[in-house]
Amino acid sequence: MTANTYNPGKGAGQPVGVAILGLGTVGAEVLRLLNERAEDFERRVGGPIEIRGVAVRDKTKPRPGVDQSLLTDDAFSLVEREDIDIVVEVIGGIDYPRKVVLAALHAGKSVVTANKALVAACGAELSDAADSTGADLFFEAAVAAAIPVVGPLRRSLAGDKVNKVIGIVNGTTNFILDAMDATGADYQEMLAEATRLGYAEADPTADVEGLDAASKAAILAGLAFHTRVTSDDVYCEGISSVTASDIAAAKDADCTIKLLATCERVTDSEGNEGISARVYPALIPRRHPLATVHESFNAVFVEADAAGRLMFYGRGAGGNPTASSVLGDLVAAGRNKVFGGRAPGDSTYADLPILDFGEVITRYHIDLHVDDRIGVLADVARTFADQGISVRTVRQEGNNSGARLVVITHSAREADLHACVESLKSLDAVLSVNSVIRLEGMDI
Repeated sequence: MTANTYNPGKGAGQPVGVAILGLGTVGAEVLRLLNERAEDFERRVGGPIEIRGVAVRDKTKPRPGVDQSLLTDDAFSLVEREDIDIVVEVIGGIDYPRKVVLAALHAGKSVVTANKALVAACGAELSDAADSTGADLFFEAAVAAAIPVVGPLRRSLAGDKVNKVIGIVNGTTNFILDAMDATGADYQEMLAEATRLGYAEADPTADVEGLDAASKAAILAGLAFHTRVTSDDVYCEGISSVTASDIAAAKDADCTIKLLATCERVTDSEGNEGISARVYPALIPRRHPLATVHESFNAVFVEADAAGRLMFYGRGAGGNPTASSVLGDLVAAGRNKVFGGRAPGDSTYADLPILDFGEVITRYHIDLHVDDRIGVLADVARTFADQGISVRTVRQEGNNSGARLVVITHSAREADLHACVESLKSLDAVLSVNSVIRLEGMDI
């Protein structure tokens, strides 16, 4: 079958065979809900959902309540079976899942995946494979778990022009930063608390260094701007360098600090469009809706020409929220198998260039420790002027060892702002640059 082949569907009442790859927290919850609510799913899909196999790494591991006859350690044979219509991939990782998912798609099986790293790294390859056989590729759960944002970007906003997507898409980092803001504690203390409560993994690197959010930003940017974007295209910084002093400085500016995934359509002075995708901790005003996202919750803020400003909010991680999103995709894929038709595919017609991060327009909040003497402020101001950067506000506080200057800039090129900071470090009057944090959401 090819993408252009008409798919009349199996017919109302016909069963839909499903294979589940992975039986961790999400996979086990998907299996449980499918079994417990089988009648509801049959009515929603138009035919019974039948679990015909579950691929696991170790078949001997005790799994109470799971039909052992369904288990296999040969995922490739499972996804290629004739009685499998839809494959649910909840393994995680890239290399092995990529091979299995491609095998499924090339065999004409529709795929539902929660694997953001796989979609961000290999989305183009997976989409081409789905197109070659007319299979569906669903990945709502790959971004912000139960929060419906992929579907609206693929369908509801398909007739609009999306200009910006900015969001909190990692629950671990939001919990840590929110706790730092509430308690005044330092990063390491709140990371330990997040680990104790189960919000952070034993190895939290992917979360705290922004890699998880970068994968999600790549997916969101691709959907919003009809351009293929991978995680390698996303500029990424994590939160491990955020200090209690940074949090206090943010409060002084009536802001809070969040790890933000920002995807933006940019038009230069000659009318040429490009896009930026970036992840970093940033100050946002407390009046901004994203500032009210607390604990491990996620939220995605979308700005579009006709729709205006929209915000999607909810649980962005966890077994139950992720399973909910997987099952939503499974119902859609199942209905297509029963009644015919196909979900929206990859839309990359715009093929916009991805801007070098240095060309991105941003704003800085710069905290300096300087000599407390006449002429220092003039030297600092001249350094900004030499880089063509306009200063919005300056706040000065004296202390026993000098003075503290907090400078907030107007919008400027990232490269110019970075060069300015490097020049400030070389000034004799500047004893240290305590922190440099970007600002977002100042237009709300």
